[in-house]
Amino acid sequence: MGHFSTISSKGQLTIPQEIRERLGLETGDRVEFVVEEGRTVIRPARQEINPCGSSSEFWDRFQEGKKASKPGLMTFEAIKITNENGC
Repeated sequence: MGHFSTISSKGQLTIPQEIRERLGLETGDRVEFVVEEGRTVIRPARQEINPCGSSSEFWDRFQEGKKASKPGLMTFEAIKITNENGC
């Protein structure tokens, strides 16, 4: 059985509940529309993984790098050490 939805005047549409459940989508999740072989596919959007972790984790690593750097080159050395620690 097909599922249907109507596009609103703002270009929005409601994803039917059964489809949301099959895709594991919850309120606030992002979806991606991909055109494949003449069909449009909707799928959960891939999460962009930040190799630096959260901004607070990055800040902590940056502060550690600052402590390990030489005076006068603190910012550059801290960035270098932060980058060496996987960020």
